[in-house]
Amino acid sequence: MELALFNLGLLYADQGKLDEAEKVYQRALQGKEKASGPDHTSTLDTVHNLGLLYTNQGKLDEAEEMYQRAMQGKEKAWGRDHTSTLDTVNNLGLLYMDQGKLDEAEKMYQRALQGYEKSLGPGHTSTLNTVHNLGLLYADQGKLDEAEKMYQRALQGKEKAWGRDHTSTLDTVNNLGILYHRDQGKLGEAEKMYQRALQGYEKASGPDHTSTLNTVNNLGILYKSQGKLDEAEKMYQRALQGKEKACGVDHTSTLNTVNNLGLLYVKQGKLDEAEKMCQRALQGTEKALGPGHISTLRTVYSLGILYVDQGKLDEAEKMYQRALQGFEKVLGPGHTSTLDTVYNLGILYAYQGKLDEAKEMFSRACTGFRAVLGPSCNECQDLERKIASLDPTQAGGTRDSEGTQAGVEVTANIALDGNEKKKSRSVVIRLMRKLLS
Repeated sequence: MELALFNLGLLYADQGKLDEAEKVYQRALQGKEKASGPDHTSTLDTVHNLGLLYTNQGKLDEAEEMYQRAMQGKEKAWGRDHTSTLDTVNNLGLLYMDQGKLDEAEKMYQRALQGYEKSLGPGHTSTLNTVHNLGLLYADQGKLDEAEKMYQRALQGKEKAWGRDHTSTLDTVNNLGILYHRDQGKLGEAEKMYQRALQGYEKASGPDHTSTLNTVNNLGILYKSQGKLDEAEKMYQRALQGKEKACGVDHTSTLNTVNNLGLLYVKQGKLDEAEKMCQRALQGTEKALGPGHISTLRTVYSLGILYVDQGKLDEAEKMYQRALQGFEKVLGPGHTSTLDTVYNLGILYAYQGKLDEAKEMFSRACTGFRAVLGPSCNECQDLERKIASLDPTQAGGTRDSEGTQAGVEVTANIALDGNEKKKSRSVVIRLMRKLLS
């Protein structure tokens, strides 16, 4: 009976029916604890799967409790290096990533990888899954070259072991798309990866599976980056409707798409709709994940962008400062998300006429991007122009005691630069009037 329930829970989870899966797993766990005891290996397998399910539901504290119980029980029953123990160690790494505990995640992944390579070999699927997860971690840490190496190793191994269209292969394809798009700016390569992943997921899992919807969401982000705003909105709306149905309105994956839709509305000039989306996303992530989680901080950052476009500069500064402090703590001062926030703070300070603070932010961002992306990156060249424009003798004006005149002229130079990614001419004009009033 318990085995049948266990398999039914797996089926529901694979179909994205997470609430039904939880009920079945809970019944199976109670039955196994009664029949075999709390420390029996079959009981621990169900505990492990409950941890995985709770992670997918965004119930991270409950997930950690399950994984810790499963890991301790398996270490006692089988030993530290048994493959089943390592499975739970690997999943603890995934959980720690979701919680923003990147150092703890790396320890778990490295332990799992070393154990799998020793027990199963470098080409085994369990080894390759952990290699893939290390790619995820390195990307979040801003170690982009290491991330790409891990993804490429995982992809080649999975294509050989499972084939091009297996869902695990597609997971790595999708995440390579994210790396190319979000971190390296290789939009053409990113679109190829996303389209391959989407077609594969739709064929293997159906149009409404969470993996399919996540890739739809990622295509929305890409289309927004390419300026294809109508296509982006279609992707986001499809992803949002599907996730609300599959995961619930307050699930962290749903809220991620809510936040992305808010950012799209900013770019479309629909600022009221944008604020509603961003506030919904922020309240949900704070409740589900806590105020210091990476997902919460990214929503805070999004609100900063929105407030700038609304001309609410004081509120924008608060959001950027909160995001910056959080990113520095969770990701480190050299991560690209941290540096993006430093960059936008510099732009905001220039709008406000705080030229010394702006120059400090731009210099810091330039140093950071140079270290991560190389000295010839577009970001560095853009920032060097901005730093030069903050020199009053080059800005075409004189600097008074408030810095206002130079601030206005530098604002125009910065915001109308061809490489500026986030501002429109109407916003600049409105902000210049604010500074001159």
